[in-house]
Amino acid sequence: MSGSNGRTDTHTYQSLSEDGPFGPVEQPKRSTGRLVMHSMAMFGREFCYAVEAAYVTPVLLSLGLPKSLYSMVWLLSPTLGFLLQPVVGSVSDHCRARWGRRRPYILTLGIMMLLGMALYLNGDAVVSALVADPRTKLVWAVTITMIGVVLFDFSADFIDGPIKAYLFDVCSHQDKEKGLHYHALFTGFGGTLGYLLGAIDWVHLELGRLLGSEYQVMFFFSGLVFTLCFITHLCSIPEAPLRDGAQDPPSWQVPQGSSLSADGMQEYGSIEKVKHSDAETELITQGRANKKVPEQIVYHGDPYSSHNSTEFLIYERGVEVGCWGLCINSLFSSLYSYFQKALVSYIGLKGLYFMGYLLFGLGTGFIGLFPNVYSTLVLCSMFGVMSSTLYTVPFNLIAEYHREEEKEKQQGAPGVPDNSGRGKGVDCAALTCMVQLAQILVGGGLGFLVNMAGSVIVVVMTASAVALIGCCFVALFVRYVD
Repeated sequence: MSGSNGRTDTHTYQSLSEDGPFGPVEQPKRSTGRLVMHSMAMFGREFCYAVEAAYVTPVLLSLGLPKSLYSMVWLLSPTLGFLLQPVVGSVSDHCRARWGRRRPYILTLGIMMLLGMALYLNGDAVVSALVADPRTKLVWAVTITMIGVVLFDFSADFIDGPIKAYLFDVCSHQDKEKGLHYHALFTGFGGTLGYLLGAIDWVHLELGRLLGSEYQVMFFFSGLVFTLCFITHLCSIPEAPLRDGAQDPPSWQVPQGSSLSADGMQEYGSIEKVKHSDAETELITQGRANKKVPEQIVYHGDPYSSHNSTEFLIYERGVEVGCWGLCINSLFSSLYSYFQKALVSYIGLKGLYFMGYLLFGLGTGFIGLFPNVYSTLVLCSMFGVMSSTLYTVPFNLIAEYHREEEKEKQQGAPGVPDNSGRGKGVDCAALTCMVQLAQILVGGGLGFLVNMAGSVIVVVMTASAVALIGCCFVALFVRYVD
């Protein structure tokens, strides 16, 4: 469409919800129930992530996956995500589907997650039923399981950006903050339930015997929980499709008597203000880093031995105890998310950020210095604080940057950059794709460190050092909006 004030012609889009006699207005207040429904996607996603963390390593090792392929499994999906996620985020900003901009992508990625889970949890059983030759069976089982793992990881990492952009599109600034807290709360709940079910010995229970194995039991629960959660999420808050006009509705309230800009174009916060997230999100993946180091098992079990051997049973016992630790992590993440809203009024976003890094650094440091099963389980609560922090504070900062620049644009402040061609989708994608960068660094570097040190203790000590450096970074280099 052509501008009426002499501007160059540009083709942009405007949400139908922006129609009104005075141009863009604040999004309506969303009820708590709607925000909870929206957060169910994070519950289902984290539940499935917990199942993957608990079972993918045993599945791959029990299949006899060559060690030369092990790193490739964990590096392929984050590499693809890091390269493609900003592109998909930008495309979703301009999606003109009748169902909205974000939900078509969320639905597609959700289906891909289900397919990936089906492949890595059931691939071995299906191949065993169809193929008789042992060598051919091994090749097909490893191939299908690897495809499932990569597909699931890729989709699960990718889906976070559209979910956050969906929240930002349909909520006012106050509801964005509230919604992010609910996201963190239900993320913790989902992980807690997933790890709790993973810690149960299903083989000796009736359901395990009925469905065939513990892998089929977890696929049954994962598929059911994930499907119900995502249906609830997609039906939570209506999205309006785009038409020719402005890119995104602003999140500020139009003051009475104020005039709007002539073209209604909106501005967005600079993503350079949150580039620190590549350091912070590396810490998220430290909890998953243990599954990338199969050479040393804490309980001295052997995942490569036969399934009825003592060594393999000891290994499975270690996996169950690890699930309990991750369950504690997720539980405390939920509890901390509940109290975050009260804490932020006293210590602000800067205090929350600093405290998250500090507690994580101290917790991982003590685990490395005092390697004991019970003390490690207790200190896993520190990881929950960090997880909750990283699920909320960076996105709160993005929302604050957006609101600040939108207000400056409304007031006609000089020096405000013209970023009208970029939407919230690409901003959220640029932040969340730092998770993939962190996974690449962890997957590519930790194996070398473990081989040099001869112990997996170097993993937690490295995490502790990076977290304590992060304390200084968030205190000195991150800009917080008053």
